[in-house]
Amino acid sequence: MVEQSTHSFILIPGRTSKQGCGISEGKFGDSYQSEITALQVAPEDLQRLQLEPGDRVRLTSEFGQIEVAVIAAKGDELPAGLLFIAYGDLSSQLMGGDTHGSGMPTSKGIDVELEVI
Repeated sequence: MVEQSTHSFILIPGRTSKQGCGISEGKFGDSYQSEITALQVAPEDLQRLQLEPGDRVRLTSEFGQIEVAVIAAKGDELPAGLLFIAYGDLSSQLMGGDTHGSGMPTSKGIDVELEVI
């Protein structure tokens, strides 16, 4: 039996310019969907975890859990130890419901555990 291990990261959900362009096709278009269903991981973290683009991982926060495919972040735009996912159905499952009166749940700096599946 292979022992699964988890790794602690900080998740930063947000909007991407590609996501913004994809909205013109609609939220169910391929461009928009591919943007919101990929987890960007720093190249050094991919190497450390022995992950390849397209591999799937499980992310767990105190609010929920998702399974998502990984992609390499470009260059040095994402430091090691941080993960990025575009706002969408998946990222919302990891956020709490408290909006602190703003109408938007806290979505920056979410502590998550990543498990290679």
